[in-house]
Amino acid sequence: MAEISASDISKLRKLTGAGMMDCKKALEEAAGDVEKAIEIIRKKGQAIANKRADREASEGVALTKVTADGKTGVMIVLNSETDFVAKNADFIGLAENILAIALKNQPADLDALKALPMDGKFTVQDKVVEKLGIIGEKLELSYYAKISAEKVMDYIHPGNKLAVLVGFNQADAPYQVCRDVAMQIAAMNPVSLDKSDVPPKILEQEMDIAREQARKEGKPENMIEKIADGKLNKFFKEGTLLNQEFIKDNKKTVRDYMKESNKDLTATVFKRFSLSL
Repeated sequence: MAEISASDISKLRKLTGAGMMDCKKALEEAAGDVEKAIEIIRKKGQAIANKRADREASEGVALTKVTADGKTGVMIVLNSETDFVAKNADFIGLAENILAIALKNQPADLDALKALPMDGKFTVQDKVVEKLGIIGEKLELSYYAKISAEKVMDYIHPGNKLAVLVGFNQADAPYQVCRDVAMQIAAMNPVSLDKSDVPPKILEQEMDIAREQARKEGKPENMIEKIADGKLNKFFKEGTLLNQEFIKDNKKTVRDYMKESNKDLTATVFKRFSLSL
């Protein structure tokens, strides 16, 4: 058996983040070959991943980051099985490293992000699997989003469970206004930006619900559509960002609030993701 030095163990720990005993065992199995030891640790992670594939990874972190010019923002969600792991510094560090790679490369979608290189010859997905083997529970990179606008604001709710990206049409949009709109999205969870952006499927679902409620209330059949239209207008007011009541002053809409700063200022796009909230 090859002699395993403390420096070899330290090197492997820095490369993989694995514990000292896991590194020692991997090096012993690899006869001191660091590259083989890395592969052993990674295979251990894949084996655990296969065993825990049916587990629910509903905890985790949702993180955002914006480019230096303020025009592009990215969001990632890295899931774990338990909140204990979600609060672990190594887990959060992995998520932050993936976020940095996402911001630098701005991949087209989640699969493209998973395939990006990380730590040399490995991919982002390889590193997730590797960390899974170290932590011992299911981890999953489950969500990635990117938005671009003249100005992008991000917001992460304390605890890393809820994150928001929102874009505006003016590069000089005031910070506080942008921040307020991001927090509005976090608090009120709009389904779309404006009435015209609501997906047709959601519109039809809302109309069906309104019709059914009207019939249960005994309303005349010839009034059903008119009543449903009225309820749909209420849905637009509650469910679309620009038409929502502004949470800091319910006498005005979010659209009105932005126009107070500049008559042409508006939000153009947003993304919101919530974990366990």
